[in-house]
Amino acid sequence: MDKKSVCEKKNYEIIFKNYSESMRNYMYYKCGDLQQAEDLVQDAFIKLWNNCEKVIFEKAKSYLFTLANNAFLNEIAHKKVVLNHQKLNLRVSTNETPEFLLEEKEFMAKLMGAIDGLPPKQREVFLLSRIDKKKYAEIAEIVGISVKAVEKRMSQALVILREKIGNI
Repeated sequence: MDKKSVCEKKNYEIIFKNYSESMRNYMYYKCGDLQQAEDLVQDAFIKLWNNCEKVIFEKAKSYLFTLANNAFLNEIAHKKVVLNHQKLNLRVSTNETPEFLLEEKEFMAKLMGAIDGLPPKQREVFLLSRIDKKKYAEIAEIVGISVKAVEKRMSQALVILREKIGNI
């Protein structure tokens, strides 16, 4: 059987010519920013090239769209974390001691670093659950996995976070 390889330049170019424009349009419709859409598509094609041995030619379109969509969701989740963190810092006056405020700031920095250090799939599930307040069934539908897989990813994320920041 002679299977087409994504690693061959001509096949990769065929994939690029066939899907890059529709991928860009799809991502533009999702994010509303042409530059961001182009960046997401470019990153997806770079990842396809770097993993070309693992991707079946016939599955390249699905692989590319999934990569771009997941990257977009990760960016959105990260932006929400940043916005929530900024909201926390908007307090003008408090009754807390300066020591408490310093500890809180250090903890938030440690927490954000720990969340950023999670594997992408676990971070996505964690942020959808804890930031967006989505239920596991909703997360499963958004991400395209089973509820059990969501539970497992969430459990793994919590284990990693506890290891990195400890129990409070």
